Amino acid sequence: MNWRYSYSTWLVPVPMSDEGSASVQVKDMEVGLTLDLKDLGGFLKLSVPECGCYVEAISIKIDGGSSWLYQGVVGAFQGKIVSAVEEAIPQKITEEMLKLDALLQDLPNKIPVGDVASLNVTFVSDPVLSNSSIDFKVNGLFTAEDQIFASNYPHRQQTTSVTCSGANEMIKISLHENVLQSASLVYFYADYMHWLVDKIPDQALLNTAGWKYIVPQLYKQYPNDDMHLNISVSAPPLVKVTKQGIGATIYADVIIDVLDANEVIPVACISLVIDASGSAHILWNNLAGSIRVEYLSATLKWSNIGNLHMLLVQTVLSTVIKTVVVPYVNLHLMRGFPLPLPHGFALENARIRYADSGILICSNVSYKTSVLI
Repeated sequence: MNWRYSYSTWLVPVPMSDEGSASVQVKDMEVGLTLDLKDLGGFLKLSVPECGCYVEAISIKIDGGSSWLYQGVVGAFQGKIVSAVEEAIPQKITEEMLKLDALLQDLPNKIPVGDVASLNVTFVSDPVLSNSSIDFKVNGLFTAEDQIFASNYPHRQQTTSVTCSGANEMIKISLHENVLQSASLVYFYADYMHWLVDKIPDQALLNTAGWKYIVPQLYKQYPNDDMHLNISVSAPPLVKVTKQGIGATIYADVIIDVLDANEVIPVACISLVIDASGSAHILWNNLAGSIRVEYLSATLKWSNIGNLHMLLVQTVLSTVIKTVVVPYVNLHLMRGFPLPLPHGFALENARIRYADSGILICSNVSYKTSVLI
């Protein structure tokens, strides 16, 4: 990256004392600077290969008091003053760039997301500078705090024909669907996709009497006993992003437990395949979301109470999933996860666009010292 700054005339008044004053005029000063900003093992490294300064002339005029004496001294050393300025400015610029490099080295390499996961924000390539923008690529995948799961999930660079077209949109954040898939993987292995349902809006369905006409043999064998539904996702949900939005396929097992004389008795296991759709939202500097069930199918995995009328069972379980599990999941999804923004910057008027295999966030930004990434 190369910059060149030119100043034709600089006039700086300098008070000396009650008896005199001085003014310094710098004519035709040019400062040239070459910066090298590269990815170094996930961190940005800033260096200054070249930095120079040229000053055509410096005029120092002293008035009042013993100005005749000082003016003569200044005139005698004018050439050395120019040389000193030409040396001092590049030195000062280099010193400040080294301070900036130290700040870049201190950038966090992960952003905590609750107690279970972190967002890997190490850089994966050198920044790309154009005439009007700078492009940074970070890993962006979720990793478990113990670094066992998802740390090796493939990082994919997001390439899409969808662009940000708004006049006031200053920032574009592109997320590959693998970011969402890595979150699915981490939370699955952290055992966050398991629910024991013991309370539902229609509580009668958690008593065998409520299943009297759905599974008659269940009521006959365990009359008027309370029940639990033990729901576990059996594999990491598969997440796919298309131009139409976010989709997910979820595989789960539901074990029907009967509470008989203070004993928990598993009586049947139902396998579910759930097709869900999702939408993304911006909440402050977080990417949040929600899901809804589009289709659910159920099959009998095993049973200790004989065959079940699966169409009726599927209807009941679909109601439980939609009215109990989905609202609970959405409550957590709406908290979102933090987007990798610089400290102090906040998204404003953000909008989301979907593309094949990715999500694009287009937004204006503002600077607020109270905002944390």
